[in-house]
Amino acid sequence: MNAIAADVGMVMKKLVFACLGAVLASGWPVSAPAATVGDASACARGDSAVLVRVAGFKERRGTVRVQVYGANPSDFLAKGRKLKRVDVPVTAARMEVCVDLPGPGDYAVAVRHDVDGNGKSGWSDGGGFSRNPHITLVNLKPRHRDVVIRVGNGVRPVDVLLNYRQGLSIGPVAS
Repeated sequence: MNAIAADVGMVMKKLVFACLGAVLASGWPVSAPAATVGDASACARGDSAVLVRVAGFKERRGTVRVQVYGANPSDFLAKGRKLKRVDVPVTAARMEVCVDLPGPGDYAVAVRHDVDGNGKSGWSDGGGFSRNPHITLVNLKPRHRDVVIRVGNGVRPVDVLLNYRQGLSIGPVAS
């Protein structure tokens, strides 16, 4: 029995190191594991969902809003046209927000960090989109085709790096 336990322990160690290597190779920032918030049960079940992994918060306060839009480009960022919205308090330097979707298809994700938590967009707030398109002060709204992602039967991870106004430009905060 002890030989079996030792073999299982060795296999588990190899698995942990293989997973750590995959994370490091992905370029995703390594920090304490983020708790999944939002529709976490949908991600746990493996339903059609996006697991939005938000990084680059300039402050650990306020709220983060994740909105998901469908395949119609004219609906993207249009008032009242989102399919889903999840608002959660910022609790960590990296957040994982699960959003349950109606099924497989094309979707666009928009993320906003409301730093002061007042529910209104302000100059100090940050934002980002699926596929992390380049945005500027004169072009805050990327094209739908630059942010659309395909989601199948299962959970689609989506990395979003937040951008903030910095003088006359917009970009990620320096770490």
